[in-house]
Amino acid sequence: IEHVVVRQIVSCPCCLARRIICLYITYSHYISLSGDVLSGVCFVGLWNVAALRLFVLVPLFTYLVLGTAFLLTGFVSLFRIRTIMKHDGTKTDKLERFMVRIGVFSVLYTVPATIVVACLFYEQAHHNQWMLGWQRDRCLATEEPWKTYNVNCPPGVDYSTPLSEPDFIFFLIKYLATLVVGITSGFWVCSGKTILVWKNLWNRCLGRRPESYV
Repeated sequence: IEHVVVRQIVSCPCCLARRIICLYITYSHYISLSGDVLSGVCFVGLWNVAALRLFVLVPLFTYLVLGTAFLLTGFVSLFRIRTIMKHDGTKTDKLERFMVRIGVFSVLYTVPATIVVACLFYEQAHHNQWMLGWQRDRCLATEEPWKTYNVNCPPGVDYSTPLSEPDFIFFLIKYLATLVVGITSGFWVCSGKTILVWKNLWNRCLGRRPESYV
């Protein structure tokens, strides 16, 4: 990484600040990147609580708050437009269907995203205690494979006091909520126009005449 930084500085002095910032972010992410022992997926901040807070929790929480604020603002504007259209005698059927669609998508997106943020808050608050409890229990184990691994016991720990352990259902909920966010985003783009676009692409590939939009 250091050689890359020096080479980038020499090659483009005018872009020094931007390149250094990008390289620093990349370097920090790679330092904090590790594999999840449960799912096998690489993630940022699995073993580093500070990286989890800085690179994952803070951006997700910020985007969730800003997105919710913009969403509520948009709903207020749509209700005002609907009221004006009704006063003018204009039909609001299409607008109401659009509002219902946005509302359903908002619930299906916001609820899982909130669950993910809540799980990350809970995880970063108890991570150190979980790791300490795991190390304390494994260092006293006499069965294999922990006897072969020879895990060192943490100093200054009261072995008579039980420490909290993560529930397996907690990780299942976090993974499910993470996947549901992407699934709901896919449902949003799966409309009649999207299907028509793909159908026209297929017809063009086969040399057929594409259908026109209604």
